[in-house]
Amino acid sequence: MTRAPPAWLRSARVISGLTIVLLIVLCAALAPLIAPHDPNEQNLVATFLPPAWAKGGDPAFPFGTDSLGRDVLSRLIFGARVAMLVAVLASLGAMLIGAVLAYVAGYFGGRIDALIGRAVDVWMSFPPVILSLILMVGLGVGLRNVILAIILVDWTRFCRVLRGEVLVVARKDYVAAARLLGFSHWRAITREIVPASLPLLITLVSLEMGIDVIVEAILSFVGLSVSAETPAWGQMIADARQYIYDSPWNLIFPILAIFFAVFGFNMLGDGLRRTLDVRLTATQRV
Repeated sequence: MTRAPPAWLRSARVISGLTIVLLIVLCAALAPLIAPHDPNEQNLVATFLPPAWAKGGDPAFPFGTDSLGRDVLSRLIFGARVAMLVAVLASLGAMLIGAVLAYVAGYFGGRIDALIGRAVDVWMSFPPVILSLILMVGLGVGLRNVILAIILVDWTRFCRVLRGEVLVVARKDYVAAARLLGFSHWRAITREIVPASLPLLITLVSLEMGIDVIVEAILSFVGLSVSAETPAWGQMIADARQYIYDSPWNLIFPILAIFFAVFGFNMLGDGLRRTLDVRLTATQRV
């Protein structure tokens, strides 16, 4: 008798989102092997070539070329490296800080909860994108600083949402029973509260990855992310906007790349939320 796959692997949303995300991750990981050209190789004789299927296109450049004759497809593939690196590292960093503070605030409550809650309210009063831009001006240009800026801005999202879940779980009878049995605070949090809130945490991480892709694109669009030698989707949009009437495909393709990346992360996060959240699953059964 074969065991049925877990519920989250039977969700069409999870499978669709996971397929898109894995495809982009594979493109990023295998970029040097699958990219048809060097992303920075210039060919001034072949500038503004249309896609291969359009009139005047060249099969050697499937998605055409930009104003410097660089292959658009190769730049898209290498740009996925920047997007995925920021999405993974920034979301995990923000999750780590926000989750630790959320567990401390929700479990202990009282003055600790009030202090952390007030800090979150003050930090979230600033528009996230504006705050990211301000931090980048102070930190300087660079991928490491982009990741750090996103972590410093987005930890509040994890803290606020997860704190509410921890407040509910911490008041469950089984948590009180664990304390009566002599569990330490650390053991009660890690053994009882963290497993109960893990589905929400996984969902928040997957949704945060989509947000991080957009934030990195915005920062690279204004020149505050990676250097000019490193292909990035936002940087490609910034370069293409000057020639939107001459070569609209240079603008369309990076926008589509950002759209599909965010769409994949959102589908994955929504599917995980629907299948891992016990309360939602019970409601759907009813």
